[in-house]
Amino acid sequence: MSIEPVDKYFGIPLSEWIERTPNELEIDAVGFWQIVPIGRDSFGLEDDKLNDFVKRSIIALLEKGAVPVRPSTNEGEAWRVQRQYGSKHDEVAANIITEWLDSGLDPDHDGLWFALI
Repeated sequence: MSIEPVDKYFGIPLSEWIERTPNELEIDAVGFWQIVPIGRDSFGLEDDKLNDFVKRSIIALLEKGAVPVRPSTNEGEAWRVQRQYGSKHDEVAANIITEWLDSGLDPDHDGLWFALI
């Protein structure tokens, strides 16, 4: 029997946290920089378990209609859609995770976000 991790601050089970993640989209974009630390710090995940959490969180956002974006430098345009990750949810999530892991860096505020466009 497997026990699901719970958020150490709020006691929310991991699957419920992932399910709730897209709720923010109607108010604001969700930053990739927010997802990784939550998995690592709030749930104590590492390696494959962290990657699975990140993948499931990305897919949850995409299923609610979000698309990967980066901040735009063009006046009057908040976001630039990032189509290079693919079109299928699993493909998009896998490509984002590969890019993140290959960079060797944690995501930051100026990087990838997920927004309703």
